[in-house]
Amino acid sequence: MNNLMNKHWTTMESFFVRWLRMPQHVLLLVLRCMLAWIFFKSGLLKIQSWDSTLLLFEYEYAVPLLTPHIAAIAGTAAELILPPLLAFGLLTRPVALALFLFNIVAWISYPDLSPAGSKEHQTWALGLLVLLFGGAGALSCDFLLRHRWPGSTRASA
Repeated sequence: MNNLMNKHWTTMESFFVRWLRMPQHVLLLVLRCMLAWIFFKSGLLKIQSWDSTLLLFEYEYAVPLLTPHIAAIAGTAAELILPPLLAFGLLTRPVALALFLFNIVAWISYPDLSPAGSKEHQTWALGLLVLLFGGAGALSCDFLLRHRWPGSTRASA
């Protein structure tokens, strides 16, 4: 009886794995693009009003270990360079880790962050962790490079 139940469970599980694979890859693409847009939009805002950005980093944000000017440059650069890589799914895991750490620093560096803002940072961190541990999915440059590069490993996306 146990063997029969095990067989039915395995068959049902295989069915769901097959049919949910494509929606999973689409959802990972949507997640990558959503997170990329959030960070990129913030970088655009920083660069559009650079004087305000410098003032914020000098008087509002308490970024540890960096001068306000260096923190502003590094933060803006990270928000403009890393999100396009994330959206295309190129170097997804290292980029997700970098943005995760960036997000944590931003979260702890702004003492007046509202509870709603804090929840947003938590949600972004969770999405970045999904990408860090789960990868970009099949709809990504990482997947294409891994499966077309000579001698590549056949690990899942």
